[in-house]
Amino acid sequence: MSHFVPNASVTHYGYLLDQTEVLQVTLTNQNGIEVDVISFGGIITRIATPDRNGQKTNIVLGMDNIAAYEAGNPYYGAIIGRYGNRIANGKFTLNGVAYQLAKNNGANHLHGGLNGFDRKNWELEPFTNENSSGVKLSATSPDGDQGYPGELYMEVTYILTSENTLEMSFAATTDRATIVNMTQHSYFNLAGEGTILNHQLTMFADAITPVDVNLIPTGKFMSVAGTPFDFRKPKAIGKDINLGHEQLVIGRGYDHNYVLKKVGNDELVQAAEVLEPLSGRVLKVYTDQPGVQFYSGNFLDGSTSRNDTPIEGRTGFCLEAQHYPDSPNQAHFPSTVLLPGQQYHNRIVYGFDVAG
Repeated sequence: MSHFVPNASVTHYGYLLDQTEVLQVTLTNQNGIEVDVISFGGIITRIATPDRNGQKTNIVLGMDNIAAYEAGNPYYGAIIGRYGNRIANGKFTLNGVAYQLAKNNGANHLHGGLNGFDRKNWELEPFTNENSSGVKLSATSPDGDQGYPGELYMEVTYILTSENTLEMSFAATTDRATIVNMTQHSYFNLAGEGTILNHQLTMFADAITPVDVNLIPTGKFMSVAGTPFDFRKPKAIGKDINLGHEQLVIGRGYDHNYVLKKVGNDELVQAAEVLEPLSGRVLKVYTDQPGVQFYSGNFLDGSTSRNDTPIEGRTGFCLEAQHYPDSPNQAHFPSTVLLPGQQYHNRIVYGFDVAG
């Protein structure tokens, strides 16, 4: 039997409107899993994994070409930063100085602003070794970018292993005190088509941070016990999604931060596990972050498409490992402040498996 060598191949993907070239790296492992990453936004455009019969399908949402991604991407597969999720009124105070960020989500700042990390064209550096293939992405966010203080240098590494994991590490350094909360925003559909309402979700979390009508955390912690938010045992995403719970009404479904730990530390914990019963595909999510945002694709509206098929609501879900939303304005939440001389880090692992 010939020895399979993991591969990381670079190809031309397209050009941005300003004629900047966008490259694509395709990572493959010896078990037939393939991951496509483009330099624009560090976007994961495709993850192809086999089902229980060995049939491979792409299990993430995305669009057809760079023109579609540049015209308007609801964060499909993108690197998110400088601050993932929402900051109330786009305002925060750091070391006595008030900062005003771009408002791009009603009154709020969302996912780094109008030109966040999802719209940067990152430098790509592919690599391989005996048991994995990967790509290192690097970029710089200048002082004042979207209103943030400090020049931030970022590196994100994606590694596809022989153990069928996609390991992602995020690192950043700054020359001035700033805030950082990076994440990865892939939308999954483990069936490859249809809604995600029959996917069986387990969340390893006892509480969420409930939100107000503007989707900003109230600052409280709400136990999931006895609520539609209880996924501590496997449950279909759609089972309780249309119950009239106040928090579900506000989010038009699930769009909430689950509390994995109330302190920041480096421990890697399992955040979630998802099974798609028909295909048998399983996704496991691990992180060292204190929270994970579970989003059930409520605001997808058919305005984007792939292969001439409109992407409708609840046809993809996100599990965004992160610090809690609005942490800069909530002193009792784990801190997202990064100082000169420190290194920001975030580890997320996607594990791909098949149930018998």
